[in-house]
Parts: sequence; structure tokens; C-alpha cells
Amino acid sequence: MAMYVTEIFHSLQGETTRAGLPCVFVRFTGCDLRCAWCDTEYAFSGGRRMTREEILEAIAAHPPRYVTLTGGEPLLQKELPQLARDLLDRGYVVAVETHGQRPWDQLPPEVIKIVDVKPPDSGEVAKKEHLERLRTLGPQDEIKFVVASEADFRWSVGVIREYRLEELGAALLFSPVFSRVRYEDLARWLLDSGVQARMQIQLHKLIWGPEARGV
Repeated sequence: MAMYVTEIFHSLQGETTRAGLPCVFVRFTGCDLRCAWCDTEYAFSGGRRMTREEILEAIAAHPPRYVTLTGGEPLLQKELPQLARDLLDRGYVVAVETHGQRPWDQLPPEVIKIVDVKPPDSGEVAKKEHLERLRTLGPQDEIKFVVASEADFRWSVGVIREYRLEELGAALLFSPVFSRVRYEDLARWLLDSGVQARMQIQLHKLIWGPEARGV
């Protein structure tokens, strides 16, 4: 079997609590959502067919021991759990970035799950079944809300409180849609809400620009 890969590159992690750390990214091809503000539409189709062994070899060509499997939607790749296990067995720290609307229970437990919960303005709002699945996350995982408006932020706070996400121990992250929400506005909303969450910005877009690929 093989997996479809849009790009493999070495850069700084631009988001999450590990922002700024050197990382090897594997961006898989294909996504079953079409978020209104998606910034990786180029990964919807195409890609290179690669075996697990070829992917592992490409990752090993770079120095970091931290790998992020992303997309697109990486959980569409049937061999992703085994690739994650291969990486873990080789001593890598492995994170999987997912839109949160597909099950992740087949991933090895050591994998860091970065779950991007979709608010209403995305056009792909998370349903109750997706939100219930968040309860399975733990302290090593992270839950991200990318907001395009104050209404998105309020919806996200409602989800955090209804599903008692602060009690999971997982990091809670708020990120503004680039160029749609001012940083100072999101900061104010977060401070006023009282939610124990972290504001993040897309570091890679500030360094290399919003249109750059492979960074």
C-alpha cells in the first residue's frame, strides 16, 4: 500500500504549544472538508504516491526528532497509524493535526493529537458527535479553535464550557483567521472570557508570508 503526500519539509512549527521548534512536516493529500478560510487548498488533490519506507527515509534526511503529520486531513490515509508507530519506534515525537471530524482511536496512544474544532464561520461546523469525541483527549493533546469572528469565539467558549474541556488537561488554543480577525481583538475576547486558553498566531505566516509553501 502507499500514501499520498503533497510535501515533506523541514521548518519551524508555526502553531501549537510547540511553536518555534524545528520540525519535519509531512503534508498528506486530500481533505473531506472545505472550510471557508482554508489556507492549504493546494493539498486537496494530486500529491505523490509514497510508501511508508519512502516517507521514513525522507523524514530521516532532516535533523529534527519532532514530526508533524498534517494535511489536508491525514486521518484519511489508512496507513497513518502504522506510519506513526514506525516513527515512534525510531524515537521521534509525533503529532497529528486533524480537523477532528474523523475518529483517531487507531492512532498509537503516544501520538500528540492536535484537534482543530471547526466553528460556524468555517462552513464545516463540528457536530455533537465530533464534540463528544473531544472528551477522549488527554494532557498531551491540544484542542484548537480557529475563529473568523467574535461569534465564532463565543461559540467556541460555549463548547469549552458545555463539554468541560478545561478539565481534560489538554491545551486549549485560540487562533485568528489570518487577516480576518485583529490580534488585539482576539486577545481582548480571551481575557474577558475568563477561559484558561492560550492565544496563538501563525508564526510561519509572519516570518515567510501567508502564501509561502513548504515552510
